[in-house]
Amino acid sequence: MLKFIAFTSLVFLLTGCAKVGSDRWCDNMAEKPKGDWSTNEATDYAKHCVFNSDDD
Repeated sequence: MLKFIAFTSLVFLLTGCAKVGSDRWCDNMAEKPKGDWSTNEATDYAKHCVFNSDDD
């Protein structure tokens, strides 16, 4: 359980420091297991990293 908490904290630290849609955020998400993505993360990844849509 302690390893899970440590891993989760690390993921939040890595992704929390990068703005959604930035190159760094896209790289961090690409390395994160797809099964661990939230629905919002998957939507943002598709919008900003795959389709590269800047329309907000």
